[in-house]
Amino acid sequence: MKVLLTGATGYIGKRLLPVLVESGYYVICLVRDKNKFHPEELIKGRIEVIEVDLNNTATLAKIPKDIDFAYYLVHSMSTSKNYDELEKKSAINFREALNKTNVKQVIYLSGIVNSQTLSKHLNSRKNVEIELGKGEYSLTTVRAGIIIGSGSASFEIIRDLVEKLPIMIAPKWLRTKCQPIGISDVIKILTGILGNEKTFNSSYDIGGDEILTYKEMLLKFASVRGLKRYIWTVPVMTPKLSSYWLYFITSTSYNLATSLVDSMKVEVIAKDDKIIKLLNIRPLSYTGCIKQAFENIEQNEILSSWKDSTISGRLDFKISDYIKVPEYGCYKDTRIKLISDIDSSVEKIWKIGGDTGWYYANWLWRLRGVIDKFFGGVGLRRGRTNLYDIQAGDALDFWRVLYANKEERRLLLFAEMKLPGEAWLEFQVKDNKLIQTATFRPKGLFGRIYWFSVFPLHGIIFKGMINKISVTD
Repeated sequence: MKVLLTGATGYIGKRLLPVLVESGYYVICLVRDKNKFHPEELIKGRIEVIEVDLNNTATLAKIPKDIDFAYYLVHSMSTSKNYDELEKKSAINFREALNKTNVKQVIYLSGIVNSQTLSKHLNSRKNVEIELGKGEYSLTTVRAGIIIGSGSASFEIIRDLVEKLPIMIAPKWLRTKCQPIGISDVIKILTGILGNEKTFNSSYDIGGDEILTYKEMLLKFASVRGLKRYIWTVPVMTPKLSSYWLYFITSTSYNLATSLVDSMKVEVIAKDDKIIKLLNIRPLSYTGCIKQAFENIEQNEILSSWKDSTISGRLDFKISDYIKVPEYGCYKDTRIKLISDIDSSVEKIWKIGGDTGWYYANWLWRLRGVIDKFFGGVGLRRGRTNLYDIQAGDALDFWRVLYANKEERRLLLFAEMKLPGEAWLEFQVKDNKLIQTATFRPKGLFGRIYWFSVFPLHGIIFKGMINKISVTD
């Protein structure tokens, strides 16, 4: 049996893929950028990867005709202001492409849409369901609210708020009710309905066994972590102020914060638990989800993170467009240092960012992150998903990993901070030398002024960084 998996590089898709392979399915992974897709070696023989852009109908011809089932896990909450139009167009294109295949069932993960008044995001999810439902196949829609798991956007935002703020003066939407569900239960449901004819042409709301306000979720999270927190909600905080509050405290981007605030004013409660009973699932409690998430974090077993999605940054690009560092019209800061212990130096490079920091003048890096946040950038709060491994497509503080090959001893990063231009940072070890290169391609006069104004600081930071990374006798 062949399964087409869209969103294979996303938070849900990365977790669903190995489960499908383990269940005996051959999986066609539909991705927009192959450079961001890094499946485990053990499953490579049971998958096929195709590069498709759902907004480019020409690329949809790559979808095989002999697929049996398909998952639609594509979300674009904050890639652009008109994301709802793009999502609708993608759904229509996908539907028409699948009408030319042998697919029997399409499974769509949506949001709970039971409220009379829906946010732009939830309304977009509903419209996608309508368009997919017009196909010549059976559609099964699973509607979820807040998904809790290591690396999920909801979990990381709650974690940021609870661990950073002992006292919160919060927006009134913290009194909104929702029904969180654990990521492990979501995966069980998504696999349980696959090929299950009882679920064909049906839609199901899914949620855990507790209905909580966002305030209660924050306080329960604090209790699990052994933290005392005090929260007061105020009615005077406008949606814009609420978005800024969420944006500055957490690791979310401003566009995503705006979409989240808009959705958090809407109750997302499952109308029933039919699918839970049908599949005989006992949902994990909210506190159980939190404990499970931290077990995975402590064991460095975060299978996927929302931060590695392009919606966590300010750009939506293909890695192949930026992997070749330009020369013309660029300013460069290149530093070379002899090293005696190559392996130790490479290990230091591979641990850079996140909790490790940038080895020298970390307070200046943090200050740059604060400034970036102030001007609407991503700041430093995204950190990194894995403590020891780096892969192309990963978020690394306010950088995006373009290339990471430990055997070649080369790491290439692209800046997602707010800049009057484009910036790359490269580390490469050749002939017992560590070569560290910062490249900046300015945009206009202000870009050139920016480079020369920060050049003295580069002299301090980049010199200190290469000295700390280099391991010599």
